[in-house]
Amino acid sequence: MNSVLYCMEKLNKNSKLRQMDDYIQHGSTSCLKHTIAVAYYSIKLADRLGIKYKKSELIRGALLHDYFLYDWHDGNGRGVHGFTHPSAALKNADRDFALTETERNIIKRHMFPLTPIPPKCREAWIVCMVDKYCSLYETFNRKTAYEKVQTKTPDKFTELYKEIINF
Repeated sequence: MNSVLYCMEKLNKNSKLRQMDDYIQHGSTSCLKHTIAVAYYSIKLADRLGIKYKKSELIRGALLHDYFLYDWHDGNGRGVHGFTHPSAALKNADRDFALTETERNIIKRHMFPLTPIPPKCREAWIVCMVDKYCSLYETFNRKTAYEKVQTKTPDKFTELYKEIINF
């Protein structure tokens, strides 16, 4: 799955992607680890089911679906995180990247059914489902989810990539 690594390296340039490692998403899992897992398992699911999809758009959308760049546990009045973070992530991603409509749909609709409007494209449906799976895994394995994954490697995601696919 070199395509996840390739997209991560491309997105890392001139962006705040690495900041996602500073924020906890579920349990002890950072937003960065979470989005890498969602990207990886989205590809695995789509390939296993034989679904036709736009690979780079699915990966980019999955990597950016939680690009909200704040600590949602701090209680700083951003509304109910589950309802509001897709809009914050999309705003940040639109600011930092040239997004396709598919990527926008992935980011904006990944919280369905918590947010009432469903995804429009198959890539967004895949990420929506895999996000739920990864979130549950991280929540119920709070201390051990992806524990071997190190995201502090200098400028390269190679080790992170190798470790996430072996969790």
